[in-house]
Amino acid sequence: MTSGEPPENRAAPPGVEIERRAGDPPSPWEAVYGYSRTVVVGPWIVIGGTTSVDPSGFVVGTTPYEQTVEILRKLQHELDRVGCSLGAVVQTRIYVTDISRAEEVGRAHGVAFADSPPVTSMVEVAALLDPRMLVEIELLAYRG
Repeated sequence: MTSGEPPENRAAPPGVEIERRAGDPPSPWEAVYGYSRTVVVGPWIVIGGTTSVDPSGFVVGTTPYEQTVEILRKLQHELDRVGCSLGAVVQTRIYVTDISRAEEVGRAHGVAFADSPPVTSMVEVAALLDPRMLVEIELLAYRG
């Protein structure tokens, strides 16, 4: 591979089935940036960084709380599509652009995961893809 060339696309190892899914609906960037919203590997479900953006690129919610509620709704929908629920989530990673507003994000996360809290990290980042985006969440779930 030379600089600037994409890596070789390799198949999964024998006996390992990998299912890659676009979001429903897909984000405006999935096809352009070459990523899947959800990847299922055996009993594991990985959902990539999800924001509150709609298919047209509009950011839903103006506060970290509102955006987190919308993101968690979208994540639940993606889990539903693969026969899973928030109760199967074992890890979340939360990226925020203003850690001083962590309580808003944590409150929405706490409500969604009240019955089955996953391990989680919340990290402040300098920026997300669109300056209106305040929160991004990714997760790992186990469907065993």
